[in-house]
Amino acid sequence: MKKIFLLVFLMVLGNTFAQTEGYSTNNDSSKTYYKVFGKGEPLLIINGGPGMNSNGFESMAKTLAETQETIIYDQRGTGNSKLAELDSKTISMKIMADDIESLKKHLKIKKWNILGHSFGGMLASYYATIYPNSINKLVLSSSGGIDLTLLKTENLIERNLTKVEKDSMNYWNDKIAKGDTSHEARLGRGRALAPAYVYDQKYVPIIAERLTQGNSKINGLLWDDMQKIKFDCKAKLKTFKNPVLIIQGKQDVISNQIGELANKTFPNSKLILLENCRHYGWLDAKEKYFTDVNSFLKS
Repeated sequence: MKKIFLLVFLMVLGNTFAQTEGYSTNNDSSKTYYKVFGKGEPLLIINGGPGMNSNGFESMAKTLAETQETIIYDQRGTGNSKLAELDSKTISMKIMADDIESLKKHLKIKKWNILGHSFGGMLASYYATIYPNSINKLVLSSSGGIDLTLLKTENLIERNLTKVEKDSMNYWNDKIAKGDTSHEARLGRGRALAPAYVYDQKYVPIIAERLTQGNSKINGLLWDDMQKIKFDCKAKLKTFKNPVLIIQGKQDVISNQIGELANKTFPNSKLILLENCRHYGWLDAKEKYFTDVNSFLKS
């Protein structure tokens, strides 16, 4: 009986964290690397950046995979989704939205739920303006916004840093600007910046390492593109009637004003501001974050 119980237990455990990985083909024949966890209704997780891979979102994906299928992917030019050239012809919001749709078709999914975090929330919102019929429910997690209001709001990153941390950030930024691309320099900058992103400072080392992974060229290309196209999803999102959850920390580096604007724009949305929480809800307010997200997705 013990052997049978153990076998069943391992089968259940294996199913909960079942993982597959692979590549989908994009419209320009480039490849998108992805991982899938769990079983059930599909949830695509779009990580932040821009210019970062999906590695830092694997633990979130595994937690959410306890009740559904979760998918993470490396955005073009990051991680395992390699590109031969990085320029305005290969990196844009439209191309990245098309990559998401190509991934959906590759996985033979008709409709999926989407969770976009930080820049991922901006990309998810843009995707919703082009492919609204591909989405069941949308979660905007500490999203950068549905337009470029972020560029006009107060820099809450600096407000959350001490003078020592600001001085350290400026020191490392200067070294990087002068050509120091070493991990030491990037980690030094990450350690100075990380305290602004998490309310619970025990997570600073995790965020500091995450901040070393950004690709500044991709980051610049996408911000240039958003300004070129005058990124503003409000008009089209007013007609997006599917359920939307907007969730972010009260002390987020993203102004609460941005979440409030999204809440006013979507006709069927709910805004949750997490107490004692900055940019990473699943770290600072783990239990409430996952409870609220899962409750919304299953309602």
